[in-house]
Amino acid sequence: MAVRLYVGNLPYNITQTRLQEIFSPFGTLGEVTVISDKFSGRSKGFGFVEFEDAEAAKSAIEKMNGADLDGRNIIVNEARPKEDRPSTGGRSFGGR
Repeated sequence: MAVRLYVGNLPYNITQTRLQEIFSPFGTLGEVTVISDKFSGRSKGFGFVEFEDAEAAKSAIEKMNGADLDGRNIIVNEARPKEDRPSTGGRSFGGR
């Protein structure tokens, strides 16, 4: 069963390719995603890495949580399930 990890406090210049390179030594990866701002395209400083094997994910958490990446101590832990967002009823915020 795939295990999804949250990776936070990433450098803002991180790419999905670089994130994949960092975590691939721990095991076979599934989806690797860096979350970026939809307007600027710049990384928001966090992402997700999916491992196919639970032991590989556990090893990555143990070795990488708190590790220095380009001067930033990254945070690595098991991702929480995605929460449902309340519907806005088709309206946008900030307008009349």
